[in-house]
Amino acid sequence: MYVQSAEKTLSFWLRPTNLILIVAVLSLVRLATGMNTNLVEDEAYYRLWGLYPALGYYDHPPMVAYWIWLGQLLFGDTNLGVRFISIASAAIGSLVLWRTAKVLYDARVAGWTVLFFNASLLIGVGSLLSTPDAPSVFFWGLALWAMAELSASKNANWWLLTGVFAGFGLLSKYSVLFLGAGIVLWVLWVPQNRRYLLSWQLWFGGALAIMIFSPVLYWNAQHEWISFVKQFGRSVPDGYSIKYIGEFIGAVAGLLNPLVFIIALVGGWRVIRKAVDQDNAASLLVLTVLPFLVYLLFHSLHSRVQGNWPAPMYPTLALFAGVAAAYPPAKVGRWFKALAPTAVGLGVVVAALVYVHAYSPLVTSLGRKDPTHQMRGWQLVGDELAWLAQANDIDWVATTSYGLTGQMANALKATDLKVYAIPQRMRYAMIPETLQNPGSNDMLYVAEQRRDYSHALKSDFENVELLETIPRENKGLFGKSTIENIVVYRLSEPKQPLKSD
Repeated sequence: MYVQSAEKTLSFWLRPTNLILIVAVLSLVRLATGMNTNLVEDEAYYRLWGLYPALGYYDHPPMVAYWIWLGQLLFGDTNLGVRFISIASAAIGSLVLWRTAKVLYDARVAGWTVLFFNASLLIGVGSLLSTPDAPSVFFWGLALWAMAELSASKNANWWLLTGVFAGFGLLSKYSVLFLGAGIVLWVLWVPQNRRYLLSWQLWFGGALAIMIFSPVLYWNAQHEWISFVKQFGRSVPDGYSIKYIGEFIGAVAGLLNPLVFIIALVGGWRVIRKAVDQDNAASLLVLTVLPFLVYLLFHSLHSRVQGNWPAPMYPTLALFAGVAAAYPPAKVGRWFKALAPTAVGLGVVVAALVYVHAYSPLVTSLGRKDPTHQMRGWQLVGDELAWLAQANDIDWVATTSYGLTGQMANALKATDLKVYAIPQRMRYAMIPETLQNPGSNDMLYVAEQRRDYSHALKSDFENVELLETIPRENKGLFGKSTIENIVVYRLSEPKQPLKSD
C-alpha cells in the first residue's frame, strides 16, 4: 500500500504541468536570489564585456557578453541585468531537455531528467552566475534536442537547426568543438545515419556553424590569436600524473549531485550497452559526450580539470539518471528506488541553503574558505575608495588582477572614477581608449593584501605611498568578520605615461 501511494505521488510530480510549475518556482527563487546577492569576480569581469560588446575577448568567445548586454538592456547595469538571461536559460533549457528525453524515451524518463537537472548543483547553484558555462550548456542542450528530433523523425532539415545551435555554442565556449566531433562519430557509428553523409542539409548545417563562429575567427586573427593561444595552450601536457583523476571525478559527482551521480552511473551503463549495439538514441547520448569526456580524462592526467569545465555534459548525465530512475534495474532493492526522490530533495535543500547563505551568511568566520566570499564587502570597499580618491583629487584606480578590476569597476560604477588594470592589457581591448588611457595622472593602486604587488610598481612610479588598509567584511545575521584586508596606495609621477595598450 505504501509503495503504491509513493508511486502515485511521484507520478503526480512527473506530470508536465507540475514540472513546469516546479521549474517556474525554482526560477523565481533564483531570480530573487540573483538580484539580491553581489557578483563574484568572474561575473564582475564579464559585466565589463556586456558594457562593451565585441566580436571576441581574450578569455572566451563573446556569447556571455551578449547575454549580459541583453540583460542590462532590460534591467539596467544591475546584478539582475548581469544574471537574468543565465537564470532564464536554465528554465528554458529544462523544458528543452524534457522534450529531448521525451523524444528519445518517454514522458516518465523526461520527468525524472528535468528533476535531476534542476537538482544538480551546477544548475541549482551555478545558474545564478553569469559565466560562459551557462550559454555553452544551453546551446549544447539545444543541439542535442535538434538531433533527437532528427533521430526520431528522420527529417534531414533538423541538421540545419543543429548547425545553428552548434554555432551559437561555439560562440559560447570553445569546448563545444567536441560536440562536433561527437556528431561525426554518431553519423559514422549508426548504419542508418550514414545516409546523411549524402544529405546537403548536414553539410549546410556544418557550414552554418562555421559561419556563425567566423566573427570569433576574424577577431582572433586581428588580435594575434590570443584567445586560442590562451585556451588551447592548456591542452599541452607538461608531464603526467594520476593525482588529478580522482579530483576530476569527485568534482563531476559533486556538481551533478552525489546521489544523482550514482543513479547516472546505473543509467549510463544501460545506455552504453545499447550504444554498443548501435541503438540510435543511446548512441546519440553516448557519442556526443564521448570526445569531450576522453579529452577531460586525458587533461586530468597532466593538469587539474576545473569543476565547471564538464558543464555541457550535465544534461546528458541527468538523462542517464532519468533512464535509471524511471525504470530501475529489476534486481535492486527499495534503497535504489528511494534514491531518486532523495537525490531531488538533497539538491533542493542544498541549493536553498546556498541561496540563504549567499544572501545573509549563516556563518561569518570562514573567511576566504567560504565559497561565497567573493560576493562580500566590495561595495563598502568601493565607497571608502571613492572617498579617498576625492580627498586626494584622483580620477584613476589601478589594479593588478582581472577579478579585482571587475569588482572595483562594479563598486565604483556610480562614480566618475575610472579603473585601469596594469597587466594583461589585451583583456580590455573592448573598452574605449578614452576610458583606458591614464597618461601621467596619479592613481590609487588597490590590491588584496595577499596579492600586494606595490613593490613591483616602484619601477614605474617615482612615489608609491600606502594610504590606507580597508577591511573587506563578511556581515550576517549572527555577526561579522574580516575576510581579508584591501590595501590602497597612491601612485605618483609615472616614469612614462600609461597607455591603453
